[in-house]
Amino acid sequence: MPTRRAVCLGAALLAARGTARAEVPVRDTLRIMWRDAVANPDPYANQLRAGLVLAHHIWDCLVDRDPQSLQIRPLLATSWSQPYETTWRFTLRGGVRFHDGSPFGAADVVDTVRRVAAGDVAVPGLYAWLKDAEAEDDTAVRLLLHQPFPAALDYLAMVLPILPRGWTPQPDGAVPPGTGPYRLAERVGGERMTLERFEDYFTGGPKGRPAIARLAIRAMEDEQAPFTALLSDATDWIWQLGPDQFDALQHQPGLQAQRVESMRLGYLSLDAAGRSGADAPTTQLKVRQAVLHALDRPAIAKRLGSVAGRVPDTPCYPTQFGCDAAAAVRYPYDPARAKALLAEAGYADGFTTELVSHVLPEDGQAVRSYLQAVGITANLVQVSTNQALALVAAGKAPLFMGSWGSYAINDVAAILPHFFGGGPLDQARLPALRALLAQAGRSGNPDQRRGLYSRAIRQITAEALWTPTHSYATTYGFNKALNFKSFPDELPRFYLASWRAG
Repeated sequence: MPTRRAVCLGAALLAARGTARAEVPVRDTLRIMWRDAVANPDPYANQLRAGLVLAHHIWDCLVDRDPQSLQIRPLLATSWSQPYETTWRFTLRGGVRFHDGSPFGAADVVDTVRRVAAGDVAVPGLYAWLKDAEAEDDTAVRLLLHQPFPAALDYLAMVLPILPRGWTPQPDGAVPPGTGPYRLAERVGGERMTLERFEDYFTGGPKGRPAIARLAIRAMEDEQAPFTALLSDATDWIWQLGPDQFDALQHQPGLQAQRVESMRLGYLSLDAAGRSGADAPTTQLKVRQAVLHALDRPAIAKRLGSVAGRVPDTPCYPTQFGCDAAAAVRYPYDPARAKALLAEAGYADGFTTELVSHVLPEDGQAVRSYLQAVGITANLVQVSTNQALALVAAGKAPLFMGSWGSYAINDVAAILPHFFGGGPLDQARLPALRALLAQAGRSGNPDQRRGLYSRAIRQITAEALWTPTHSYATTYGFNKALNFKSFPDELPRFYLASWRAG
């Protein structure tokens, strides 16, 4: 019997056949559709990947990271140095203006740093290393750190867009002007927004002047809606396709499907701290070990096909600094062992719990099936990203399936502290582990950092607190007339895109 997804996919394909695709798209506009509505595009007011994409188009950071070589290069700052372990000095680019016409200068950097250092952001853990900023004059600024932080430039390139001085979050959700290649011209909630090319964008930077004048963005929570819209020529670009959608798209004339592995991990987090209830089964080590032994993760990845990459054993992406695979305790697929562990924990007849998920339903359904096979009934609660994160933060997710892209930062400092550093996603709440990660984060000695992170990985895996299900391959679908290049950092750069002549 065909699955509901297959039926929906077939219906979408049939509907599209009756709709003539436009041969030539509107050349000054790129229509974009994704699933996550960014209710507040202020880059410090949301933690969505779509929000990060917007941030890199509307605002600029001090430095930029080349998506191919991963080398740091100038953006709002033209040069930098590190006079002390806890001080970075930046010389700022002249002649830069915000979208409202006001000039960019050192005071804007100082105000932005002080806002994030005070914790007035959606993800405070991203900026816990920042202490303060000081302007030398209007063309130079110093960033002061609480302690040495080797990943500083990577963070500055990816997650520190500069806002205008004096800006504070607005009750009406108004968005601060940026200096980026596009300005926010129109917005209807988080569902629709239009970005227009900033005609006064400075020259000589790595982003350049966009070839496409306008980005028309629409968010549709229904996972099938972007795919259907692309088929029927209601949009030009989508991403995060399901496996069936990706396969079907490869055979559609006028459309292109693209797949690139990224450092994003799909993961299962277990409520070891009992935040969902002091008597939650997941507070027991043997139950958590049973859950991990119950999962055939390679089979799950194979089943997901085009959207899955490798299957790491570590709670980090293999290329990230400090991600020591040798330190990880492994849990091979062993349903008999899982049942035995459940019996030893007092759950010989299994138990019922909830599995909260915002990732592709295929992921959650696969995990649910494997758990059911060993006696664990996991009722799947499939919700949006925002809803899922809110449930975890409120301690209402005994089992949680999510995805984490580390903000494209190639260092475990961008993943482990977010899940084990005491923040809203920390389902373990272990003070010793938190202290270990804090010590690693402030060490300026690479070998010492590696050793500390190895100890953390050993503890996380030995206590079965968190496991990756697979790495992601980011999938894209778009009009063949569009010149679009994807990168492993999972950051689509529309300012580099163009329409082909014709």
